[in-house]
Amino acid sequence: MLPPVNEMFDLANARLLATRRHPPIVIYFMLAFLVLVSALLAGFGMAKSTRQSLIHVLGFAAMVSIAAYLILDLEFPRLGLLRVDAFDQAFLELRRSME
Repeated sequence: MLPPVNEMFDLANARLLATRRHPPIVIYFMLAFLVLVSALLAGFGMAKSTRQSLIHVLGFAAMVSIAAYLILDLEFPRLGLLRVDAFDQAFLELRRSME
């Protein structure tokens, strides 16, 4: 009976360490700042031409938005499209089997 209890404590310790590794709020501000600066630089680059390319404008906006969304979605896996429900279900089944 002792090895499953040790595994439970190891698992709980790993989860605690994983929750403490979230990036600080400064990282999110830097991400927002990077998005704004890259949009500013792209705008200056496109301002030199006489016509704006709609494909480039929409492509740039889409790629920056997708990259920012994926970064945030990976950081908070229970809130976005990339879910960890199966992993949570495994934890719940483990807890039920231990009772």
